[in-house]
Amino acid sequence: MNTTIIAKYFQLLRKSNNYTQDTLAEKLDVCRQAVSKWETGTAIPDIEILLKLSKLYNLTVNELLEPQIHPQKITEFEQLSSLSDNELREILSRFDAHSLTIAFMGASPTLNYLLENLFPDTDFPAIREEIGQVRIETVEDMQNEIISIINLNPFSYK
Repeated sequence: MNTTIIAKYFQLLRKSNNYTQDTLAEKLDVCRQAVSKWETGTAIPDIEILLKLSKLYNLTVNELLEPQIHPQKITEFEQLSSLSDNELREILSRFDAHSLTIAFMGASPTLNYLLENLFPDTDFPAIREEIGQVRIETVEDMQNEIISIINLNPFSYK
């Protein structure tokens, strides 16, 4: 069992269903910190919670613990441009503008242009200005999270 993939899958499911950690915790009758631990891979929900999650997301427990994964669609952040605009918009829309801005701080001008065209109503330059400088590790972590989500099969729960 790969807890890193499961953790990212739990986060993907939550965000895809438009739940915050707080709202999911409330639905499951657990604390927000428990949801956070599942999404960082430091804990796995117990069987009772897995059953509640399976009902909530209309998945089996096995599907929760063994998410369908594409062969590596991309391995580097700059490969985002190889995805269709619709697929990329659908995946990136799961992230808030602040997180996207951080991830794209380390990207090429071409990729930044693509992002701004995908989300024309978001003022990324203003967000960049507001954020200021960010450690390269933070940028890389956010880019790796996006790559991981792309490589998970986002339609396995539909």
